[in-house]
Amino acid sequence: MPLRLRATTAAALSAFIALTSAGCSSAPDGTEEPETAVRLAATLDSPIDVTLRWKDDEPGIAGRTVEFATEKTGPYTVLEFMPPGRTTYRHPDLMPQTPFYYRLRPYFGPASAPVEVSLPPGEPSEGELTDNQEWMTPRTVKGPKVRTALLTARGAGSAEANAAAAPTDFRPTVMHATGIKFTWTDRAADEDGQLLEVRQAGSKGYRPVALLDPDINSFGLITLPEEKRASYRVRAFVYGEQSNVAHLTTGSDPTP
Repeated sequence: MPLRLRATTAAALSAFIALTSAGCSSAPDGTEEPETAVRLAATLDSPIDVTLRWKDDEPGIAGRTVEFATEKTGPYTVLEFMPPGRTTYRHPDLMPQTPFYYRLRPYFGPASAPVEVSLPPGEPSEGELTDNQEWMTPRTVKGPKVRTALLTARGAGSAEANAAAAPTDFRPTVMHATGIKFTWTDRAADEDGQLLEVRQAGSKGYRPVALLDPDINSFGLITLPEEKRASYRVRAFVYGEQSNVAHLTTGSDPTP
């Protein structure tokens, strides 16, 4: 199943981070971390509220993930896919007296041409909700053979090298008042995944709404009320080098 992404996902996930040294972070095992493209630092704003900070010094990225784990070996869970330019992340109301580990990972890759979608007013009928819903299932639909390209050719993040791997033929089909089926041609040969992105009417930028597996080229989205009029696109991507791991342990719950 795909991950339906929301900007509020991080706030809904409670658990993590805090003070081993007030306001600082270190490698999970206490050893010196190797130099990475981005240096991540974590500080406690309170015993159970944390803020992550870093410098935006990776040109050409499509975005970053913020990830956390409660053990130094993982597994790591993605909290948010963030657009370029963000340099802070706040995670409030965490589980007290718990160790947490954070890292950033950039991702690179080209997006398809965007498409505009206007949905009918109201809600879907009962029949539309109970009819065959297979159109929603992420799948790989076979089509004519196309030439593929490597996202990582000449180094991830090169717009010139990556352009040939961008998804093409991106098309929406309105299924009902809150449902859209998207299809496209996957031209990437080595993607780690694909992101369906939305820019709702009046918004300045795109944000991911669904994380899909490699090679998927058909997917149905159930929209939110604010997505009645919106622009969509799909992006094939690969992950770049992860940042250092920031480790803190939360303090005691400050509430009586």
